[in-house]
Amino acid sequence: MRLQDKVAVVTGAASGMGKAIAILYAQEGAKVVVSDLTLEGAGATVSEITALGGTATAVVANVANEGDIHKLIKAALNSYGTIDILVNNAGIMDDFSPIGDVTDDMWDRVFEVNVKGVMRATRQAMPIFLEKGAGVIVNIASIGGLYGSRAGASYTAAKHAVVGLTKNTAFQYAGKGIRCNAIAPGGVNTNITASLKEPNEFGISRAMAGVGFNPRNGEPEDIAKVALFLASDDSDFVNGIIVTADAGWTAY
Repeated sequence: MRLQDKVAVVTGAASGMGKAIAILYAQEGAKVVVSDLTLEGAGATVSEITALGGTATAVVANVANEGDIHKLIKAALNSYGTIDILVNNAGIMDDFSPIGDVTDDMWDRVFEVNVKGVMRATRQAMPIFLEKGAGVIVNIASIGGLYGSRAGASYTAAKHAVVGLTKNTAFQYAGKGIRCNAIAPGGVNTNITASLKEPNEFGISRAMAGVGFNPRNGEPEDIAKVALFLASDDSDFVNGIIVTADAGWTAY
């Protein structure tokens, strides 16, 4: 029970990695605030957690909306009195467009969710962490935030921004009892590409050029185990790092 009596907020937790993280955290003793775009989706994760004997509550929040993030943090405080762990997992893909084809709309949508969502949720949680003198932030980045062409220009730039924000936050608040780390998953079997209708043909052909070197795709539970380590006291000397979890794809 490595997270016994901790309170964790997990965004984008109706499916995929967010859902796996929320469930594992609850199994390890945390009270989990499950956030997603719909009550149906978040509630389904809560139902699984409670069926396993855990404690969780569902909150509807679009991380691209600052008002929703405010309501999310307030709901966590109203339900459990504090926040110990924030997992910024919610994210969207782009359409694989390279810079010559990227639209302002795509760029703005990806940055609103993947970067501003992380920034705003962390900003809202920070006063709570500072008052406690303790707090853990786990950001979900991507190997696309470490390398140049695992997606389009928008997603690649956004995940690089998450990496930079993670490191900046970690060092700035290191003396305040607050840690901030990120996970950079490789290929993981989630539904993040479900909304991808018409990918840019040139962009996706370039992004997929190295896919043959991927030893295997992972499952959301593989990433959840890394997120558990980063949230627990097992990693209390780990701060400002990006853990690559990709079965060795980027080691080639």
